[in-house]
Amino acid sequence: MTLYPVADDVLFAPGGRVVIRTYGVAAAASADGMPRDVSYRTWVVGVRDHPRYWRWTHYEDACHGHRKVLEWLTGRGPAPHAEAA
Repeated sequence: MTLYPVADDVLFAPGGRVVIRTYGVAAAASADGMPRDVSYRTWVVGVRDHPRYWRWTHYEDACHGHRKVLEWLTGRGPAPHAEAA
């Protein structure tokens, strides 16, 4: 498995630290050497005592989704919705 970092942010809240990470995940290359598709995820750790995550299908969606998650956590926007898989 290969991880491709997209964005990392840390927010400090009264209850503690909130970590937001967006990255791409791909399985190892197939036997014929062709790369596998990359799926993107945004993980939030430190909110309501359990992690939350969103999945994205493209790099651009992951970047936009990461910003939407930050806006939601800071009270500047609604909760983000991941794309339908």
